[in-house]
Amino acid sequence: MAYLQTLSKSFPGWVFFCCCCCLPLLLTNSLPLKGASTAHHACRLRKINFQQPYIRNRTYTLAKMASASDKDTDNRLIGQQLYVNIKENNRCYLMKRVVEIVVKDVLLTEVKNQYPYVEEVAQFLASLTSELSRCKFSGNREHIEKNLEQMKNKMEQLGENGKTKAVGELDLLFDYMENACTGIAKKGGNKD
Repeated sequence: MAYLQTLSKSFPGWVFFCCCCCLPLLLTNSLPLKGASTAHHACRLRKINFQQPYIRNRTYTLAKMASASDKDTDNRLIGQQLYVNIKENNRCYLMKRVVEIVVKDVLLTEVKNQYPYVEEVAQFLASLTSELSRCKFSGNREHIEKNLEQMKNKMEQLGENGKTKAVGELDLLFDYMENACTGIAKKGGNKD
């Protein structure tokens, strides 16, 4: 108590007290600023998720094996066509949805018995979508749903080769997810 009375008598003492005690409390306050959106941060993944050599190698090896069986070189499921009319701030949400579809409709089907590493890659991708569970779209959802529907329709039209193509494009899916969700914007990129 005597220490505080001494501090109160000197202006530099108060400055020291405020800097050492009050400022750290303000800086560690976890409440968002008024008007700040937390949805943007919910649509971000850490870059380290994609820098693990083991899972990157498994994903790329699996994709390479499946693409060797893919005879259709005219169609692509994962590519820039997914981003048509999609604003940059919704791309991570879109890729989250694409990953959910690929895991559920492709990797967790009979495909898991055709290729090695499918279950490991499916678990990794599912963990990413789990981290993005609070990631929501902003604005109009119509274009997102339309683009997802076109991808699903194309996969269905290709039949069994649609699943092979989806597995063969896991490397693209990995890269698109990384680019859309780690917050690294490419210079000169498409800013729909």
